[in-house]
Amino acid sequence: MMMRSQHGANKFGYLQFDSLSSPFTPKLTCINFNATHKIPTFSLPNHTILHRVLQRCGVSMDLRTATKTHARLVVLGFAAYPSLVAALISTYAHCHQPHIALRVFSNVSCLFNMNLVIQSLLKAGQCDLAKKVFVKMPVRDVVTWNSMIGGYVKSSRLLDALSLFRRMLSAQVEPDGFTFASVATACARLGALCNAKWVHELMVQKRVELNYILSAALIDMYAKCGRIDVSRQVFEEVVRDHVSVWNAMIGGLAIHGLAVDATGVFSRMEMESVLPDSVTFIGILTACSHCGLVEEGRKYFDMMQNRYMIQPQLEHYGTLVDLLGRAGRVEEAYAVIKVMPMEPDVVIWRALLSACRIYRKKELGEVSVANISRLESGDFVLLSNMYCSLKSWDSAERVRQIMKMGCVRKNRGKSWIELGDRIYQFNAADQSHAEMKSIYRVLGGLIKKAKLGGFTPLTDLVLMDVSEEEKEENLMFHSEKLALAYGVLKSSPGTKIRISKNLRICLDCHNWIKIVSKILNREIIVRDRVRFHQFEGGVCSCSDYW
Repeated sequence: MMMRSQHGANKFGYLQFDSLSSPFTPKLTCINFNATHKIPTFSLPNHTILHRVLQRCGVSMDLRTATKTHARLVVLGFAAYPSLVAALISTYAHCHQPHIALRVFSNVSCLFNMNLVIQSLLKAGQCDLAKKVFVKMPVRDVVTWNSMIGGYVKSSRLLDALSLFRRMLSAQVEPDGFTFASVATACARLGALCNAKWVHELMVQKRVELNYILSAALIDMYAKCGRIDVSRQVFEEVVRDHVSVWNAMIGGLAIHGLAVDATGVFSRMEMESVLPDSVTFIGILTACSHCGLVEEGRKYFDMMQNRYMIQPQLEHYGTLVDLLGRAGRVEEAYAVIKVMPMEPDVVIWRALLSACRIYRKKELGEVSVANISRLESGDFVLLSNMYCSLKSWDSAERVRQIMKMGCVRKNRGKSWIELGDRIYQFNAADQSHAEMKSIYRVLGGLIKKAKLGGFTPLTDLVLMDVSEEEKEENLMFHSEKLALAYGVLKSSPGTKIRISKNLRICLDCHNWIKIVSKILNREIIVRDRVRFHQFEGGVCSCSDYW
């Protein structure tokens, strides 16, 4: 390795090695000289330390230190480490030097290392940067495509994942089991049934061998796309010797509110000598929670510990608190929290807060809020709604003022509907769609018919400082109502309408869709953040318990 004098220059600028130390850079120490060649030998710092240095440079946008660290990597022979190349690319991008970032990648010649760089960027959540690197790659193999598709799925960029999968097929790259596992997960999380069917057909066409991962992914996919009947069919046809397959079936039945079916699958699991794991019991407890089966839920919670020696984790306690809270046994839920062997997390306190809002338990609701270290918009909304339900207008107004002062905005409701192989998304009070005039015309007509059918808007759900007419208008523009109106506009009479939503469906929309299903004589399926609601003939599969 050839060294220049401290006044010499290289392509990274003028460097004085003894001046490179900073609070973030490891010191380079000369420990001896080779007597024959007079080449300095250095004690090499661990490359993970240099990785952290670059991460800090990216956060602080310290281009000067980043450049010096880059030079040091080259000198020390670490410039080919994929994780460090990824860190350099990320750091230069954060420092607004994208041309340098891509030049760093252009020096990586081995496809294996290129793939590792992509994976490192995706692991760090740098999807956009990984995409730029992906585009610059002169050659890509199935691992490259799988990495990008999987990265998009993990970052919840589900439409991007499906779009990239189509590009992969167009590029004549043969997908494998890993590809289909990621794509099936994307379809499941989107609730995109048409895409799900297409993906499954491709798997059959390409004779992809089902292992337990793919079997579980297919069961989960159809369940989350609203076709629990197909999930059952897949479950009966695949090899069921792995617990993941059973967990997928139990979890699918749980989100459809089919608790008795879920416990029946659990009994079959025991008969077929497949040992349940901690995930199995989360599914069973969730199923009980959605149906108010308190004693059944307690039985399985005890069975987990006593028969199967599985120690309950935070998720199990959270599901038990949710089970008790939904059933109105709020004080019991709080008692569980107090005796937990570990510190309750924010999810558990929010479950209690949600129950306090439903059952108007003001004091315990305030206890829940006091234990949430960092309140988010949903917490404020739950607290405000609880006060509104108790007619405590001053308290509700105080919460609203706190939100204003802290610039806290309510999470915006989003709903999406799949028509053909395309997915159309709507935000609350959306005005962006090209056919919005037609959508609002259909929606207005449905609301009028629903009122004639006995529907009364629940204006208590809206903050009280506006007129009743304005409150009704606020409720009218919820995202699921817009998505439903678009579904009615674009689909044939009598066909099922399937909608997905990012939040829990509100009581007003729930009551309205029940009546609309009766007026239109159509089945309307809504998947909210928690579970499925199947509306038909004026009733919902959840029996108004969610």
